[in-house]
Amino acid sequence: MKKTIGLTLVMVIMATLLVGCGSSEGFDSSKLINVVSREDGSGTRGAFVEIVGVEDANGNDMTTTEAVVQNSTNGVMTTVAGDKYSIGYISLGSLNDTVRALSVEGVSANPENVKAGAYKIARPFNIAYKSSIGDLAQDFIDFILSANGQAIVEENGLVAAVDGGEYNPKGLSGTIVVGGSTSVTPVMEKLAEAYEGLNNGVSVEIQSTGSSAGMTGTIEGSLDIGMASRELKDSEAAELDQAVIAIDGIALIVNNENPIQDLSLEEIQAIYLGEITLWNEVE
Repeated sequence: MKKTIGLTLVMVIMATLLVGCGSSEGFDSSKLINVVSREDGSGTRGAFVEIVGVEDANGNDMTTTEAVVQNSTNGVMTTVAGDKYSIGYISLGSLNDTVRALSVEGVSANPENVKAGAYKIARPFNIAYKSSIGDLAQDFIDFILSANGQAIVEENGLVAAVDGGEYNPKGLSGTIVVGGSTSVTPVMEKLAEAYEGLNNGVSVEIQSTGSSAGMTGTIEGSLDIGMASRELKDSEAAELDQAVIAIDGIALIVNNENPIQDLSLEEIQAIYLGEITLWNEVE
């Protein structure tokens, strides 16, 4: 009897100590938050800092200099999947089970909540092109904005941007060069595959280079269509026509071992400004 009571007391004391240290099933919440961000020129980064308010009064990006910078969606996901104390952000359409999306102010990151306007960190997926665009590239755009193309958008975890009609192939052939946002690339690849399947002799070449590079390439003429995971800048919009092809949420992702479930916009802002640095500050 005495041995049982003694053992129980030891277990209670150990549990109390673990709680005091901020540990939860191997996760030590007293550890630093390892912030992961995208590179300058990324449309996802541009949209994220604007929506969350990680900028100064002049609109300058104020992301903490301690952030680990990755130049692709996959880079962010790989980093977060391999570090249980990290946090990053990616296109909701790219989310998979290697990481976990946090809810924001009690609202889950999913297409239904984005469509309803309940999930606040959302942005458009844009394509841009010159007014002198060729017939083939215009036909691809018509497909993207058709009911056929918008169904593919929704099949890939995004929200349709328009209620288009049916697409009818015109029997065109040739090559279309599309480039830009790494976040838009996955759905664009699906759209291109479906379009090629309906149009024998058509090839769609996709270059995943980042939103700013996509806009520059389209303006300079090396791309037929540019992809941007943000609003176009005034200088870009002055040179290009544009169309919204989808609405995408930006998911805040953490490692699957992280017990945190939800953050407020204020907490997210403070983390990316470097004002909140420990996980136990957001418990």
